[in-house]
Amino acid sequence: MNEVFWAFGRASGIVSLGLFTLVVVLGIVSRSGRPLPGLPRFSVALLHRSTSLLALVFLVLHVSTLMLDPHAKLSPPNVIVPFTAGWNPFWVGLGTVAFDLVIALVVTGLLRQRIGQRTFRAIHWAAYAMWPFAFAHALGSGTNAVDLWFQAYAWGCAAVVACLIIWRLSANFIETSRARLGRI
Repeated sequence: MNEVFWAFGRASGIVSLGLFTLVVVLGIVSRSGRPLPGLPRFSVALLHRSTSLLALVFLVLHVSTLMLDPHAKLSPPNVIVPFTAGWNPFWVGLGTVAFDLVIALVVTGLLRQRIGQRTFRAIHWAAYAMWPFAFAHALGSGTNAVDLWFQAYAWGCAAVVACLIIWRLSANFIETSRARLGRI
């Protein structure tokens, strides 16, 4: 049974990395106001939210199955307080930092109407910090990190995120409001 928890914990972590990569991509595309091929603009925001929820589900599966795995030896405080895990504390701690940032993003997303758009956006920029922490966690503590297929997968995700962030920060990126006015 231990092998099942370990395998499911690894698999859900790998899926989480891909889904959070897609979440970052969809968030940037949504902010640009541009449609994706075959989808209207409003659908990009809906797809971003739905993918975020799916990524969160896989992240919770990742954390909870590893809490049940006796090899990982994760306790509830290890999941919240970074760098306290008994096994591989630095790399697991980076995952904990990413998890804490995801929790902040979820909470502010749920409180978006109460905290206001400006506060929500300011906190939502934490997504750009969350992804590199999760990426480093995957490379440092993932048992598949040395496998060529995982390296290709992880660095492919990194290349996609890097390209989209460069575009997001470039002068060619047009914000949603200007895109709606047809200035793209």
